Amino acid sequence: MREGTTGALRTLAVVSGIYDLLLGLPLLVAPALVARLFGAPEPVPVINAQLNGLFTITLALGYFWAAGDVVARRGYFWVAGVFVKAAGAALFVYDHFARQSPAAFLLFAGTDGTLALVTLALLVRRN
Repeated sequence: MREGTTGALRTLAVVSGIYDLLLGLPLLVAPALVARLFGAPEPVPVINAQLNGLFTITLALGYFWAAGDVVARRGYFWVAGVFVKAAGAALFVYDHFARQSPAAFLLFAGTDGTLALVTLALLVRRN
C-alpha cells in the first residue's frame, strides 16, 4: 500500500471515528432529544435507541484502533467502512421511502454512503 493511501486511510479512520462518536454518544445519553431534533417519534423502548448509540460508539472505537495500523487492520475498513456504512445508507434510504421516516434521516444516508464510497476507493486503490 502506498504511503499516500496509508495516510488517507488513517485520516479517514479518524474522521469516521469522530463522526460515529458524535452520533453515538447523544443516542446513548439523550435518545428522546435526538429523536425530536430529527423529527422522529421518541423511541419505544428507549433501550433500542441506546443500543444503537452503543453500537455506533463501538464502531468509533474500532476506527480509532484501526487508525493505529491501517495496513494490518484493513479488514476493519471492509467491515465497518464499506459494509456497515453502505448497508446503513441503503437502510436509511429504504426507510425514508417505504416507511416515510423523516427527511433528515437522508442526511445520514448521504454521509454514510459517502464514507463507504471513499473507504472503498482507498481500499481498492492500486499501488
